[in-house]
Amino acid sequence: MSIPLTENATLHPFVPPARADAAGSAELREFTEVRNAVYRAITGRDDQDMTPEELLPVISSDEDEKTLIWTVRIGREMVGRAMVDLPMDTGSRIAYVLIELHPHVWGQGIGTAIWPHLEAAAREHGRSILQSWAEQPASAGPTLSSPTGFGTIPHDHVARFYLRHGFALEQVERVSSLELGEKTREHVTGLMRQAQAAADGYRVVQWMLPTPAERIEGYAWMKSRMSTDVPAAELVFDEEKWDAARVARHDQRFLDGGQTVQVTAAEHIATGELCAFNELAIGQDLTAVTHQQDTLVLSTHRGHRLGMLVKCAALLSWAGVAPASPRVLTYNAEENRPMLSINEAIGFTPIAYEGAWKKVLT
Repeated sequence: MSIPLTENATLHPFVPPARADAAGSAELREFTEVRNAVYRAITGRDDQDMTPEELLPVISSDEDEKTLIWTVRIGREMVGRAMVDLPMDTGSRIAYVLIELHPHVWGQGIGTAIWPHLEAAAREHGRSILQSWAEQPASAGPTLSSPTGFGTIPHDHVARFYLRHGFALEQVERVSSLELGEKTREHVTGLMRQAQAAADGYRVVQWMLPTPAERIEGYAWMKSRMSTDVPAAELVFDEEKWDAARVARHDQRFLDGGQTVQVTAAEHIATGELCAFNELAIGQDLTAVTHQQDTLVLSTHRGHRLGMLVKCAALLSWAGVAPASPRVLTYNAEENRPMLSINEAIGFTPIAYEGAWKKVLT
């Protein structure tokens, strides 16, 4: 059933097909093409491109997150999408919201017409905190500062849109890129030696998804700490509970999309505890950009250069996984100085910034 938005635009519920080659896959392909076109138009890069097979597991609901999706059309043309992601952790008050429209339909009131539907969906599911992230093109105009005191974003039409609809900027994230190649490998090899010298009593262990049985418990605990131990400013995150079943669902989501994921961890030799980890992932095209996923050092093991250790070990071994991948992308909060210092020492450079926004429903 279509929902009128403006004189020309309509909103349509979208249910992802069970498989990318199943009935309904034509709409999934169109959905993917529009998503990719929006990211390319906003960022000027193609490193966020996904295939329908890669995207389908990301937008499909499971026991950990329910995803509500709508497409936006003008006539028969799909021009954008809207989504509400609902974490299924017990007592969650959070809804992650997203509106993405192709720039050629900006300024027509379509985004403003969509917001009430997203807020209604959040309320219907008992959520009172809306959070959203948006990368913004570089601008020479005025800027908006993060309340954390770290980072700015352009005070442009995107920022004005969020502010007009009751959101507050809570944090700025840096998008960083590292060019891969022999020069980087030589540099990282030297940093790896220094990190190993500082990490006496620890050793590096690695695996490819799916997670082997002997690593599930330690990996689950580290993944659960991602929701509590990273700088979050005034954003709200549920304390996630991870067990073997959730690790299996996490792994399968990547595998169903045809992605290759390497996990590099630091193990405390005396206790066998996994205490730091880094994830690198790449899609079906091994010549495309690599994405760094989660990286964390447990708070009880900080001060031993374990962040540098796992990042360097991961990059050095990645050359054997995807030797033709040209670069790695990663995202970090601007106030996460310890992790940014590691990235900068390795050679990551900032290429973009995105704002993290929050609205509390009354």
